[in-house]
Amino acid sequence: MGEIKAAGQFRRFGAWAAGLHVVLLIALAAAAEPIRNGFDLAGADVPAAKIRAGGPPRDGIPALDHPKSGPAGDSGDLGWADDVMVLGFEWNGEARAYPVPILDHHELVNDMVGGRPVLISWCPLCGTGMVFDRRIAGAERHFGVSGLLYQSDVLMYDRETESLWSQISSRAISGASRGSELELLRSRMESWGAWSLRHPDTTILSRLTGHKRNYGRSPYAGYAASPRLMFPAPSDDRYHPKMPTLGLRIPGVVARGYPAAELVRAGGFAEELLAGEKVRVRYDDVAQVFDVDVSEKVEVVEGYWFAWAAFHPDASVFRVAPEAGGSGPQPDRSEGTLQ
Repeated sequence: MGEIKAAGQFRRFGAWAAGLHVVLLIALAAAAEPIRNGFDLAGADVPAAKIRAGGPPRDGIPALDHPKSGPAGDSGDLGWADDVMVLGFEWNGEARAYPVPILDHHELVNDMVGGRPVLISWCPLCGTGMVFDRRIAGAERHFGVSGLLYQSDVLMYDRETESLWSQISSRAISGASRGSELELLRSRMESWGAWSLRHPDTTILSRLTGHKRNYGRSPYAGYAASPRLMFPAPSDDRYHPKMPTLGLRIPGVVARGYPAAELVRAGGFAEELLAGEKVRVRYDDVAQVFDVDVSEKVEVVEGYWFAWAAFHPDASVFRVAPEAGGSGPQPDRSEGTLQ
């Protein structure tokens, strides 16, 4: 009888030890830096637990590497309605428009404009269209979509070093290039009609991308109006999460957000100083387009309020004095209005 009891206790101990072994293995795996979508997150500048898989695998959203473009046409692969939004960029006398309906399906375009190697980037989850110089230390990089997100923003990767790059932060957060920064270039979000009027000799990205996609159907229909996010990001409920917001920043010095609602209350126009730099910001509430006049020293980031606030939690915010109905001094104001 004692042998049977001892055998039972041994079996229970064995089961307990096996269970403990499994728990220890899980704990060790959790403690180790994970590999997601084939990217090693060891030593990443941001917590690995906050880097999330967006659903598609690496290159599941295909970047465009050899984009076709041409003069605008009334129909065919180069024809678009005037009210279609585009991300426009101009360099060295050459202007090119990138329709958002195409960018929704590809997010990144490795292109050459005016002899400059550029990366056209679009994050539909953050509403951020940003153009970068693709060169790092003089060498061209070619970028793809990692399928990963940080604070709901697309993480790009360069194929040369397998490093992950944060679009809004404009820097590499992991890999051999960690800590390197991309040069953010001035671009413009507006309707195709407005852009083509401003740049009558512009070219436009072709629908002939080499991929079978329905560019007449947005995968994100209704997203811009909804308060819901598809992926977690820090919450700042001062404005609707998708409020159009213009962000200005001098890296390492100052950052300031201009929510559309505040600019509308200010009559559509703000004029002030930001770290000694003259700033003039306009917002057309009908066209829902920002216009900014500021030196090249200041970086411009346009997107949804939640995205700007998530990456710039300490930034000041342009606010209108409710009692005055104008842009009088506020706790969040910069150095003051221009005279």
